[in-house]
Amino acid sequence: MTDPADDAPASAAATSAAAEAARRRRLAEVFGEVLPDSPDEPTPAARDEQWYRENRPPHHE
Repeated sequence: MTDPADDAPASAAATSAAAEAARRRRLAEVFGEVLPDSPDEPTPAARDEQWYRENRPPHHE
């Protein structure tokens, strides 16, 4: 028969892993994805060109 104390490190590791998984789930619920997979905004170069055209002074035409 095995001693139950021999299983203590394994059960502690399982408990630690379960606690870490629960912590990550809570963080994901609160904060969600940090960064989206693809941005909804146009590329910075295209956005800068559009901004320039919209804000160009009349005497520069």
